[in-house]
Amino acid sequence: MPLNAASPAARDPTWIGRIFWVLAAVLLLWPMLVATEFRPWLMFDPASRASTGQFLAAFIPPATDADFLRLVARETWRTVAIATAGITLAWLIAVPACLLSTRSLSISALSGRMAPMPAVLRQTLRWILVVLRSIPELVWALVFVRVVGLGPTAGVLAIALTYGGMLGKVYGDILESSDNDPTRHLLGNGGGRLQAFFYGLLPQSAAELASYTVYRWECAIRSSVVLGFVGAGGLGQMLDTSTKMFAGGEVATMLLVFVALVAVADRASAWLRSLLG
Repeated sequence: MPLNAASPAARDPTWIGRIFWVLAAVLLLWPMLVATEFRPWLMFDPASRASTGQFLAAFIPPATDADFLRLVARETWRTVAIATAGITLAWLIAVPACLLSTRSLSISALSGRMAPMPAVLRQTLRWILVVLRSIPELVWALVFVRVVGLGPTAGVLAIALTYGGMLGKVYGDILESSDNDPTRHLLGNGGGRLQAFFYGLLPQSAAELASYTVYRWECAIRSSVVLGFVGAGGLGQMLDTSTKMFAGGEVATMLLVFVALVAVADRASAWLRSLLG
């Protein structure tokens, strides 16, 4: 029996499937929204709108005092320094862990099955990387603030551990997905692990590895600002202090500086990726 041209099945034969998946998504998301007490309509409550309006009105005009701007410039530079030092330490964690846990660089795996000791070492390193990246840098910062006190050191160490796990995991995935034939030939003919890496894997993966590292540095700049709210130094700590003092003009200035900082970091990372890629 021919379908009516105006019927839904004639216009879109998959409409039943689309409706099914939409309903399934709603049924799955609804319990999550209930569990998180998601109530966006509260933002339009008269009391909420009044307090929000008072808070935003305090942003105008932004603070432009010379002494304050010098302080903001110093803390902005410190924020970039925290991110750069943190990502450098993360790189020093990630590279050795990646080289030791990548199966394609294992000499014992040439026979088809990795020897027990290298296999245990590889899996242990992968678990360590899982632990490092599973704990957010904010939690690490809270720990290190208790250990080393307030200041940039806590932020640097927090970024180093979390991003070390991230970089190590992604580096390993990139190397594992590369063509392993050159590496196997080098290892099979007596080459060492480092030789196989530098002459077999790195030439075909260098651009992707560098691109991801630059991207993570950009993310570390954002994280360093957030870490300041728990006492890890930088622009975030200054922003937290001004917010608690209800200094709206200072908050507005720092937010504008933060937006500019992220924009510059984004452009710098895009430029570096274009050079590498």
